[in-house]
Amino acid sequence: MSGIVVHLPEGNGDDTVTLRLGPGERARFGRGSARIPVELRLGDETVSRLAGEIHATDDHWQLSNLSNTHAYLVENPEGAGEYLRVPPRRIGAPIPFEFSRVVLPSRRETPLSFQVFAPDHVYLDPDAHGGSRESRTMTAYSLDETATYFLVLVALCEPWLRDRSPAAVPTTPQVVARLHGHPACARLTARAVSSHLDYLADEKLRIDLPDGDRADRRSGKREAVVGLALKFGIVREEHLALLPAPEPARTGR
Repeated sequence: MSGIVVHLPEGNGDDTVTLRLGPGERARFGRGSARIPVELRLGDETVSRLAGEIHATDDHWQLSNLSNTHAYLVENPEGAGEYLRVPPRRIGAPIPFEFSRVVLPSRRETPLSFQVFAPDHVYLDPDAHGGSRESRTMTAYSLDETATYFLVLVALCEPWLRDRSPAAVPTTPQVVARLHGHPACARLTARAVSSHLDYLADEKLRIDLPDGDRADRRSGKREAVVGLALKFGIVREEHLALLPAPEPARTGR
């Protein structure tokens, strides 16, 4: 993945927005106005007209906090409470997380936030030994097996891996229910699963789907992701151990 993807979910601004920024590109966020245009408009009176800026680089992204009074949090939803605090007037703070949630202070009951999917974290082939950087082999699909998006992928592949026969790919609500017992997924929503699926298809596995209506594309995206993951052994039977223990089947009386 080159560049970053920034997603402003519904309910955090005037509209849902998804931006793709290539290396060197920037996006400003804040309440905005006719005189101060912003790419991410946050609909809350506690947010400055120009609150901050996101800058995509080759291998990470930077956050500038343009507020004079408020610090911002950058959370790692994949970590155990891991976060960074970006103080007021801090320019170009480097963000190391592959998937981040930027949280701004507000008077709302739910946090005011948007998500950033960072450039791929590139991993060496685990079988590579020594040699120069130019001679080493990089993995074709760079996935973090400790990330929530990988759990979503395993849950999608689970029926086929357990039955060893063609099976229906789980729906988004079924994935939410299947992962509910995992400590990192207790608050996982259908919208979050859809975001992880988009990230897997568009950025991690780079699947190109034909045009179609939204429902067909969503179903086709799940099937394409599962097909590629199984075909290339990205998800294997041993990965099922990452999932919560299946609930025992109920029997009639």
